[in-house]
Amino acid sequence: MAASWRPADIATPASCNVDGAARWQADPVTLRCVIVDDDASFLEAAQAVLESDGVTVAGVAGSCAEAVQRVETLRPDVVLIDIRLGEESGFDVAQQLAADTAAAPMIMISTHAGPDYADLIAESPVTGFLPKAQLSGSAIRRILGTS
Repeated sequence: MAASWRPADIATPASCNVDGAARWQADPVTLRCVIVDDDASFLEAAQAVLESDGVTVAGVAGSCAEAVQRVETLRPDVVLIDIRLGEESGFDVAQQLAADTAAAPMIMISTHAGPDYADLIAESPVTGFLPKAQLSGSAIRRILGTS
């Protein structure tokens, strides 16, 4: 007569978590961003603020051409774009980036008030607007709906 199989005879646990220790990350997932702005001092300050808030600044760009190159190369989770890039427009950058079918969400940033650009923002392919004075990881996550 063949021996009958019983669950108690198995010594291998069904899960790696058998020891009872929870193994998940309670913190929000780290976001990777590219910041597009022509102001070097702002880029430095923004990087410090964001990285202290759990957002990795994967790269920066100061022009439309640099932005397209950085975003294509780095494939960030989000792109922060200054509305005014010297002689260029952040809205032009957003249009060019949106042409990529795998485009990351884009958030326009500015020292100017959002209502000043409300119509342009609404017509653009961006996800939202964030005043530079309110730049933070939590503000970005709130706009992206990941907070």
